[in-house]
Amino acid sequence: MILDLFRIDGKVALVTGATRGIGLGIVRALGEAGAHVVMSSRVPKPEVIDELRASGLKIDYLQADIEDEAAPAKLVADATALTGRLDILVNNAGVAQHGETHSFTAANYRSLMNINVDSVFRACQAALVPMRLQKSGVILNIGSISGFISNIPQPQAAYNASKAAVHMLTKSLASDYAAEGIRANAIAPGYIDTDMTSGGLSDPEWGPIWRSMTPLPMVGTPQDIGTAALYLCSDASRYVTGEVLVIDGGYLAR
Repeated sequence: MILDLFRIDGKVALVTGATRGIGLGIVRALGEAGAHVVMSSRVPKPEVIDELRASGLKIDYLQADIEDEAAPAKLVADATALTGRLDILVNNAGVAQHGETHSFTAANYRSLMNINVDSVFRACQAALVPMRLQKSGVILNIGSISGFISNIPQPQAAYNASKAAVHMLTKSLASDYAAEGIRANAIAPGYIDTDMTSGGLSDPEWGPIWRSMTPLPMVGTPQDIGTAALYLCSDASRYVTGEVLVIDGGYLAR
């Protein structure tokens, strides 16, 4: 049955930045499709974990601050030790920071790149160890439409560069490890209704421009990203690797 291809029963998924927004939407989708999901975030949210478990999902939680250079490898190792395997890695944790390039501080730049790019590389590097032993695995990185365009009206050259790097990292991993049964894809969201975008969406200058640039008359939801993530993490997409799937309400069409 076609719908069976979307089931991931018995698979173990590790999701970073998992307790809110897009990450939580992905956790719900993977969990409802049968995965054992190991959630991670910098700040624990026990009430979120309790709610997910009460709904019948198989959930574990590991706290980690991925800005710490050692954290991604330790997180992958701890998740693998906890569950016995690792089938799916979702690198969702990230930060968005705006600012004019000429005044963007070195400290802000280094922090943004460390979280958005370096930690993703480190987590992928660590996840490849168990996945190569299994001869199977799926890596899903969360990029952004900002990896394709410069965006207006907010200045964010550093953020845009970080997401473009995530896209190319994904494509390179897909090429390098396909022969070992490992797929790597990314999702590039447009404007999704989350805590991270709420300020911009409500801004009297930015919000109307973002909406006018989006053909579909709506803002996306975490569920919109979660359902796409399920496709890319399941056997429904077994012939898809190296893809950056844009989910933006048509934003890039304009």
